[in-house]
Amino acid sequence: MAVKNIALKTKAPETDKREKSGGLELYLKRIFALMFAAVGVTALAAFLTMATPLWTLLFTETGLSALYYILLFGGLALSIWAQVRAFSFKPSVGILLLMLYAVMMGVVLTPLLLVAVTGNPYTILSAFIISAVMFACMALFGYKTVKDLSFLGIFLFIGMIGLILVGLASFIWPALVGGTFGTIVCLVGVLIFALFTAYDMQTLKRAYAVLGDGNQKNQLAVLGALHLYISFVAMFQYILSLLNRN
Repeated sequence: MAVKNIALKTKAPETDKREKSGGLELYLKRIFALMFAAVGVTALAAFLTMATPLWTLLFTETGLSALYYILLFGGLALSIWAQVRAFSFKPSVGILLLMLYAVMMGVVLTPLLLVAVTGNPYTILSAFIISAVMFACMALFGYKTVKDLSFLGIFLFIGMIGLILVGLASFIWPALVGGTFGTIVCLVGVLIFALFTAYDMQTLKRAYAVLGDGNQKNQLAVLGALHLYISFVAMFQYILSLLNRN
């Protein structure tokens, strides 16, 4: 994707005087501020959906409604389009799209959250804490490590496509993600997006050193926030699924 293409232009993280004076730190703070704002929007959207009759629109007598699938696939399409066009938007437009995607994800997560609330509400808090700790550790690793993680890119992309295909297949054969195989899928999902966090973190750090234009760095910050947001929410989703397998 756009961030990864930029990262190919450099093989070693280099910093200039401006970065050493705090430019890189401010850039990363902007990324995390946008990312956690999006997580907050997702949490609020999910809460409002569950606390109002809106949640009934996501279900039919036989399963999930057409609206759910529209939001699910519409959100996927929006995230891909936003990443492809990231450097064509003004940063403000990118932020708006990020928040729109966060709202859609909040609604899409509602059925999983309702299962957790019905079974054991504390698993939601547990999943969030575990996800936050894993995310922080992997982000720090990606920022600090001197090992080039670019070799992970193709493997992580293939793994993510595999998870999407399994998810699509589960709509046709729900039993596919049941039992042991479903547990393995969740564990693989957690691993893939944990590694994506470290990979994206290193890529964003390197990309900052390549880009000299301030506007491009702001655009990259929004794109980076989207990448890290996707990884965090995906880890949370898979971990919550693991905690509610029964």
